[in-house]
Amino acid sequence: MSAKPLAIFAEGLFRKHTGKTAHGVIRYGTREVVAVIDSTEAGLTAEQVEPFCRRRVPVVASVSEAIERGAGALLIGVAPSGGKLDPAWRPALLEAIDAGLDLEAGLHTQLADDPELSAAAARAGTSLRDLRAAPRDLTVPKGPDSRPQGVRVVHSVGSDTVIGKKVVTLELDRVARERGLRSVYVPTGQTGVAIAGWGIAVDHVISDYVAGAGERLVHEGAERGDLLFVEGQGALFHPAYSGVTLGLLHGSAPDLLVLVHKAGASGIRNYPYLPIPPLSELIAAYESITRRVRPAKVAAVALNTSDLEEPAAREAIAQAEQETGLVSDDVVRFNAERVLDAVVSELDRRANSEAAISDSGT
Repeated sequence: MSAKPLAIFAEGLFRKHTGKTAHGVIRYGTREVVAVIDSTEAGLTAEQVEPFCRRRVPVVASVSEAIERGAGALLIGVAPSGGKLDPAWRPALLEAIDAGLDLEAGLHTQLADDPELSAAAARAGTSLRDLRAAPRDLTVPKGPDSRPQGVRVVHSVGSDTVIGKKVVTLELDRVARERGLRSVYVPTGQTGVAIAGWGIAVDHVISDYVAGAGERLVHEGAERGDLLFVEGQGALFHPAYSGVTLGLLHGSAPDLLVLVHKAGASGIRNYPYLPIPPLSELIAAYESITRRVRPAKVAAVALNTSDLEEPAAREAIAQAEQETGLVSDDVVRFNAERVLDAVVSELDRRANSEAAISDSGT
């Protein structure tokens, strides 16, 4: 990715969930972010609009103000439904390109395929980067035994979409690295690619090759470390997005799972008449789905308690632990230590069990 100072375009959407790409890049990314562009929030800072951001990035009203603050690249920091480029954004994007800024986006609409944007970038000598662009040589996976020995894979899966699977994965990786483990965050969506600078947005991959993309990500992650935290996508019982969930499960062939759930949620997002199954049922379903490829146990439950006051959040965590018999916690609100402890303990137990079986066989 460009090392130029970054401005994030989120006009009218920074405060909303559709601003999640902006939120994630500001909180977890390593690039310098000099401004967020959203005229409806101008004069505030990113953390004032969305405390999750945790950085005092100024929010400005225009591209020109972002350029005055030193921006050399512009990231479209919103994830609209359907992932399409909004025609209302076009004047701002063209202004940025004409001013010499590189342009990045994680949309299903590919910047490079847009004649007007491409022509403008060619005239200005700037670059267009599509974060969702999939490798052209993807194929079906070779199978779970193809990855290097000694690599351990932990996959975050969910009860629903838009509940924080990416954030849970990032927090587990962060704490693991703080402990000195050779941990790697493996990005599977456009925001993760923007944060980490590598990865594949698997929801842009031809369905036959989603599992192959998951396997490739594990192999590429193994070049960076030996404890891989693979970001989850979709949800197993979501009518629209279960396909990418299953493809990632079989392609990444995880050793362990962490189940992510939003406390208090009862209906599937966008399909509220479909109930979210109980946690115990979800755990059984995910473990059953993985059993025939590479068996993966759910090691812990990561709850999103952002809609609850602290006493209610702690009660929800206690209820989840009682229902599942597993360590449960909110890794953002109360830190990821307990969930990571459960993961590492189960990985160690599994390794010891496999070693004992190997010894008995010899």
